[in-house]
Amino acid sequence: MSALRFDGEVLRAIDQTALPWQERELELRSAEQVADAIRRLCIRGAPLIGVAAGYGIALELARDPQALQRASDTLANARPTAVNLTYAVQRVRAAVVVAPSGHEAAAALAEARAIDAEETASSAAIADYGAELLADARRILTHCNTGALAAPGRGTALAVIVELARRGRLDGVLVTESRPLLQGARLTVYELARLGIAHELLVDGAAAGLIAAGEVDAVIVGCDRVAANGDAANKVGTYGLALAAAATGIPFVVAGPTSTIDSACPTGAEIEIEQRDGAEVRCVASAAPGGSSELTLPGTRCLNPAFDITPAALITALVTERGVATPGQAGSVLALVR
Repeated sequence: MSALRFDGEVLRAIDQTALPWQERELELRSAEQVADAIRRLCIRGAPLIGVAAGYGIALELARDPQALQRASDTLANARPTAVNLTYAVQRVRAAVVVAPSGHEAAAALAEARAIDAEETASSAAIADYGAELLADARRILTHCNTGALAAPGRGTALAVIVELARRGRLDGVLVTESRPLLQGARLTVYELARLGIAHELLVDGAAAGLIAAGEVDAVIVGCDRVAANGDAANKVGTYGLALAAAATGIPFVVAGPTSTIDSACPTGAEIEIEQRDGAEVRCVASAAPGGSSELTLPGTRCLNPAFDITPAALITALVTERGVATPGQAGSVLALVR
């Protein structure tokens, strides 16, 4: 499954807001269209939105070679938390600035394709490193969606799970529904079902109790930004899973490419947490047949942070394409990016 495909003129993206009820592709032709797809979560997952942003700049420069600043600003501001977005925009922008006149779009496209290829290779390496680390874990719990819908290639945390299944080391996967947008229920279950990997879906509130009851051997999640000290931002609800894992003494593992490490961000306290529309909390599954369903009184005020921060001390390991770091040890994470 390829969540993004660039065909030379159009960026084709699976509309993740329609899954699992409909499998449809968006055709994106400008930086603004790509940015809008990222904002609406049609394209999501930290590594994937970075790749999409790179292609978005190339699309815009093909329309207007003078549009580099506008395209860069539009895409970099689409979502605030995932560092991959700004990382990709900065890389493509730097390639364009030094390109010969008349070759701006070609330079942008070449750099976007390079980022795409690097993230795909990272996915494969993360799967191998993670499978070795969790070789003895047969029942794994995961949160949100971290597979091929979230990153080029096989994904991040879900790529590790898939590799464990391929090696015959996995008995089953517990998938949190991942409220409020149900990325676990809609997307992770969709991917695992396609792959034929045994899984069970649970409400978010059941996870800690199941961990405490000994029903889980390890928890593995993705990340949207990792600070220099090893604190990690991920889908809201991750912090509670880390606390439960620590209380029970099982591994809590974060998986992501080194492009997600923000060496300029000292700690998790400096990571901007995206606050999303309260309608996502008041309603459920707006893409389902029949449309949106209200869960509470219309107009109820909602607090809707998209992410939370897990302190480095609660993270057993950070699995990247360059190896495994121990975030609780000073300098361990930054050693991967030096």
